This record gives sequence, C-alpha cells and structure tokens, in this order.
Amino acid sequence: MDDEDEEHEELLLLQLEEERLANKSSKGAHGGSVMGHKFVHRDLIGGHERLYSDYFANPPKYGPRLFRRRFRMNQTLFLRILDAVVAHDNYFVQKRNSAGRLGLSSLQKVTAAFRLLAYGVPADYVDEYVQIGESTAIESLKRFVVAIVEVFGDEYLRSPNNDDLTRLLAVGEKRGFPGMLGSIDCMHWKWKNCPTAWHGMFTGHIHEPTIILEAVASYDLWIWHAFFGLPGSLNDINVLERSFVFSDIVEGRAPPISYKVNGKSYNMGYYLADGIYPSWATLVKTIPAPQGNKQKLFAKEQEGARKDVERAFGVLQARFAIVRGPARFWEKDTLHNYAY
Repeated sequence: MDDEDEEHEELLLLQLEEERLANKSSKGAHGGSVMGHKFVHRDLIGGHERLYSDYFANPPKYGPRLFRRRFRMNQTLFLRILDAVVAHDNYFVQKRNSAGRLGLSSLQKVTAAFRLLAYGVPADYVDEYVQIGESTAIESLKRFVVAIVEVFGDEYLRSPNNDDLTRLLAVGEKRGFPGMLGSIDCMHWKWKNCPTAWHGMFTGHIHEPTIILEAVASYDLWIWHAFFGLPGSLNDINVLERSFVFSDIVEGRAPPISYKVNGKSYNMGYYLADGIYPSWATLVKTIPAPQGNKQKLFAKEQEGARKDVERAFGVLQARFAIVRGPARFWEKDTLHNYAY
C-alpha cells in the first residue's frame, strides 16, 4: 500500500469516527468519557495552528511584548519550561486516539495551564481559543504544577548556598543591615471550596476560609523559603513555630556567618519581621513608637527593608492571578503545588 492509499484510508477512518460521534450526540447518547455529557466537536488542529501562528511562528502575529504580557514571561523561558515538562510527563506529549485522530498538542495543554495561572480564570475560559475542554484544562493544570515542582523545585526553591549567602550578606550590609538574610512574613490565600466541616478551622480574621503561606524573600524577590498549608485561623507566630525555616540552625547545620555591628562580632544571620513576631535572636523587628532620631531612623530603615517580602507577595499575585483570587480546588494537596 503506497502513501496515497494510506492517507486515503486515514481520512476515511476520521470521517467515520466523526459521523459516529455526531450521531451519538444528536440522539442524546453517551458521546464523551462521562455519562450524560454532551460531546463537543473541537477543532484541535485548528486550535494548535492558530496558537502557533499567533505566538510561535517566525514572525509571530503578536510580538515579544505581548507574549510576555500574556504568558508572564518571555518566549525563551516559556519554551524551556515546555520542553522540561514534556520530557518529564508523557501526558503533555501529543498523541493519536484509536481512530488515528491527533489530540491536543503540548503547546495547547501548557498554554491552557499558563492562562489559568496567569489570569486566575475558570477552566472553560480558554476553551474557545485553545480548543481544550474544561476537564482537560484542569487536568493539564494539575499535572503542570506537579511537573514544575518536581523538575525545578530543587534548583529554585532551596536554602541559600555559600555563594547565595555571600551575595545576600553583601547586599544587606550595603543597605545598613549586616547579617540580614531576608524578610519573613505570611500571606493568606482564600479557599473558596474549603470543605464545610473545615470552615471553622480555616477561618480567621478575614472571616473566610484561608490557607497560610509563610515565605522568606530577598531584595531581588527570590522566595527561597515557602511553608504552605496551615489553616487561616492561626497567626504568624503559630505558623513560625511549625515552620522549618530555622531547622538548620536548631540542628546545627547552618552555614557559618560572621559580621560585626558596633565592633561586636556575631555568627548568626537574622531576618527582618513585623511586630507580631517573637523577640528572637534570629528576628529583627522595628521599634514601636520610636523616640529620638536614632530610633526613628532605625524604624524607618527596618520597615523599608522589610517590605521586600511584601513586594514579593504583590508581584506574585500580580503575575499569577490564581493566588490573588479564591482557590477553586477542593484538595489541599493540590493547592500545595500551586503555591509552590
């Protein structure tokens, strides 16, 4: 059988499959993977070609500025992430169904996940453009965030190494805080679909169920410590007592740090924190109601430098709106991957 005959046979199979599905849909029969769901014939190939032409062709319809605005990163970084995710999880590899019809491409699945993360929209919002169903978009998002954590977590969500510490200490000393390693604070993420039985435990001062994210951020918005999952009824002190941010110090594994303040030597780094945190040696807080020029200057500088973590939270919510709006998923473990 030559290539022309094979192509003709493939087209016939596709036509028969489409007619079969259309007949089932018109009769109200089961046409999808879930009983009672109506089958929607999506133009998967057209969706891929439109997406490719708009952003990935040479030249693309929408240039680098619009690409960065809509994907929250430049194209080079997006393609790097795409290749890593596809290599890690076979789910993102384009496949054919039993009728030989091509399914969703890697670009469509990853783009759908990025749009949901960037805009925080419902899962069916990207259907008309990407041509991807709601359930498939949700599955793509879940698998995507898991793959990101597994592939890039060890590289980007880690404690500072010696080179990082040298850089952080140098910047801290330049800003007037020798020995500073970053700023620590907590953020509440509203949980729209919190199970009813857990509402009391997860509801705090916001009067809605929330989940807490504790983070340590540096001056350049690097969040190198993240602790997520505790109920919103707790405060920053309760979270800190359960966190592992100081585990290296407690277990004696912290890297050596040496600096001087007013001629006195110290060997333990510290973090800037707000007034609710306890008065520990590893935390430096502002001075409430400062008196005199020295105290006023210190309070001003401390509160200004401590805003690093607040700024990191703001940038995170602005770039990935999914953490700005209420979380729509039911499982806390699923939300854990999104936060990281």
